[in-house]
Amino acid sequence: MDRKQQETLLRLARETLRARLTNAPLPPIPQEADYASTVGGVFVTLKNAGELRGCIGQFLPDTGLAETVQQMALSALCDPRFRRNPVTAEELDHLDLEISILSPMRRTDDPLSLELGKHGIYIRRGASAGCFLPQVADETGWSKEEFLTHCCAGKAGMNPDAWKDPDTEVYLFTAEVFGE
Repeated sequence: MDRKQQETLLRLARETLRARLTNAPLPPIPQEADYASTVGGVFVTLKNAGELRGCIGQFLPDTGLAETVQQMALSALCDPRFRRNPVTAEELDHLDLEISILSPMRRTDDPLSLELGKHGIYIRRGASAGCFLPQVADETGWSKEEFLTHCCAGKAGMNPDAWKDPDTEVYLFTAEVFGE
């Protein structure tokens, strides 16, 4: 994706956030862009002064890329982790916005084959699941084992070593990450 396309998606996400927080109509989806109807997994991350304020995504969206970016921006405003302290209109100009466009996931039988900073992970066992985007490894400085363990315990609510169990499904993916 070229920089102009990235800027279009970032502008759409920013305008969507502003519209929702000020009770204005949502901006239209840019239909003229080639990628507007491309289906791909998307996460939108909101930070204020480096602190997470929302991060929501979808692995298998049923809408085009631009529409999914808009939906995930709206969802990031309602991240349940911040239910008691939601993003406000006063915060908007201080929010850093990041979009992650995900590759298709591939299942791995060797979770330690992941490359920190390159691969994100999605771990699932039964009804429990959790994921970390690739950039989480860089932000935390965790080892591969810590990355997998924190995802199991902290995100999926599983036993910390569940990733070692053959009944646990581990998927890897990459992401094109850009922000403003």
